[in-house]
Amino acid sequence: MGKFIVLEGIEGVGKTTNMEFICQYLSGKHLDVVRTREPGGTVLSEKIRDIVLHTKDTEPLAVDAELLLMFAARAQHVAEVIIPALTQGRWLVSDRFIDASYAYQGGGRGIAYDRIAILEHWVLNNLKPDRVIILDAPVELALSRTRHRKVKDRIEQEQADFFTRVREAYLQRAQVDPARYRIVDAAKPLSHIQEQLSTILDELIK
Repeated sequence: MGKFIVLEGIEGVGKTTNMEFICQYLSGKHLDVVRTREPGGTVLSEKIRDIVLHTKDTEPLAVDAELLLMFAARAQHVAEVIIPALTQGRWLVSDRFIDASYAYQGGGRGIAYDRIAILEHWVLNNLKPDRVIILDAPVELALSRTRHRKVKDRIEQEQADFFTRVREAYLQRAQVDPARYRIVDAAKPLSHIQEQLSTILDELIK
């Protein structure tokens, strides 16, 4: 039976590197792995991703419009990728999912959680990941790792206080449901981080 794993965290915590590690680790255990991301994961959802991340130079994106676009992309993603993969018994690993909306649009943008919850119930219909792994690091450290990026999208260009609120929202989510969430210290050396990830993945495999 497949599992649904989500990797979350603010910018600069190493999600890309560790997504690769997670997928390779699971594949090494002879599991059928589907790698995906949000916003994105389908042709249509990737187009929505481009709107969300790159409209700043053409037209300011209203906060509510950003939230609704994220859920439009998510609805397509769930229907086209997530549900089919889980139905087929495959292991699904996603770079962000529903927690990102609570963290970025809720914590970061200040949208009330109960409004996000209405959309969550409508789009996900009680679909939840088996495990949410939050890569966590102090905001200043995480952002210092992104300074080399020559091109930053509209969210990556936000100020430190925005990411502080995002980080706090992630940690609050983990406190509410500790059985489903795992927090990994992303300030540690990569070898230490991936050792923790291996332990988390082995728990699920068993």
